[in-house]
Amino acid sequence: MRILFLGDMVGKAGRTAVYEKLPAIRKKLKLDFVIVNGENAAGGFGITRKILHDTLEAGADVVTTGNHVFDQKEALAFADAEERFLRPANFPFGTPGRGSYLYEAANGAHVLVANIMGRVFMHPELNDPFTAAEEILAACPLGEAADAIILDFHAEATSEKQCFAHFVDGRASLVVGTHTHIPTADHQVLSGGTAYLTDAGMCGDYDSSIGMDKEEPLNRFLTKLPKRRMEPASGPVTLSGVMVVTDDKTGLAKECWPLRTGGRLSEIWPPTDTPTDQ
Repeated sequence: MRILFLGDMVGKAGRTAVYEKLPAIRKKLKLDFVIVNGENAAGGFGITRKILHDTLEAGADVVTTGNHVFDQKEALAFADAEERFLRPANFPFGTPGRGSYLYEAANGAHVLVANIMGRVFMHPELNDPFTAAEEILAACPLGEAADAIILDFHAEATSEKQCFAHFVDGRASLVVGTHTHIPTADHQVLSGGTAYLTDAGMCGDYDSSIGMDKEEPLNRFLTKLPKRRMEPASGPVTLSGVMVVTDDKTGLAKECWPLRTGGRLSEIWPPTDTPTDQ
């Protein structure tokens, strides 16, 4: 199975680029399933129901989030009703929405997607992410109830992301980090067969400060005083993410590659055909 994960959409420029390019990407890479992180899609902070639906219409199968999930208060109202919308699973019991769900891919396979948030340097500090992962994986084991399992680990610390991936190695198809918006160069398949990337990067303008217009963040570093509201940068967008090919029998990763296209960063494309597909 061929699965693509795209990093955080940032603002109008980021989401518009996803809407425009994802249909062709899905066709070119012969994708069975697509996940997009949308927690920064609405002006850089949160997501609206319309943006969620537009992202799904463009070709995403599910939209994950993170610490900004409820910055747009309407998300509290629609979270329970939208099966293809995930918030971090380790929010306290009773929080609207769901943190994981089993979806059907284009090829008929069953894909479990879970959204879990780290705790190091993160606000709010949620329940233990390792315990949350253990409960989710026990309830829907890879190769039994799920043909593939994708974990969006929304976290700041690279050490926490790596340890989380090692914790679930052999029990998930892909662990992909989100939140820092800068794509890392460590895509790999771990010893147990789980694909891993510390951070997928963002779908946003990289002539910026993690997707925001650079003037105000720079001002705050220099003066320690806010001058105006942070606004998303609106220049050319790079779509950043990772693609994984899974084994149809085990659900583990065969190979994974980064994807970067458009904007300022160097173009990187996964192969459209690989030996493992044959």
